Amino acid sequence: MSPSIFLPLLRELASTYQAFEIYSSTHVRSLNLTPAQFDIVATLGNTPGMSPKELGEKTLITKGTLTGVVDRLADKKLVRRAASPSDGRCQIIQLTAHGEKLFTLIFPKHMTHMERAFAKFPPEELAAITASLRHLRETFAAAHRCGK
Repeated sequence: MSPSIFLPLLRELASTYQAFEIYSSTHVRSLNLTPAQFDIVATLGNTPGMSPKELGEKTLITKGTLTGVVDRLADKKLVRRAASPSDGRCQIIQLTAHGEKLFTLIFPKHMTHMERAFAKFPPEELAAITASLRHLRETFAAAHRCGK
């Protein structure tokens, strides 16, 4: 396949992600959190907690970065590390009561902020975009599995 066919798509995909990240992170920073901190608080919200491995997989934050972000959130009293009830060798990262309160305050605000960017799209167009992105993600996942 000629690069001229998919190169414009790759550029647009990267530019779209960058625009999304700028729009999202500007609002997140106004909430006095970094994007990685918000990602962890949002991922842990309404859960009993997660292992660092599971949290890293759900947030796509690398292990080394995750430790530092969790440390800073623990310093802010937003998360705590607890022993896993099923395996004492493992830790579970959980939101504290303060972290849960913050989650219930900021998550809806951020969803409202994000919704503004999509407000002009009719529902059927959003559904089509979602289906196309899912198909693209599944294609990359399949190619990754075949390449191993």
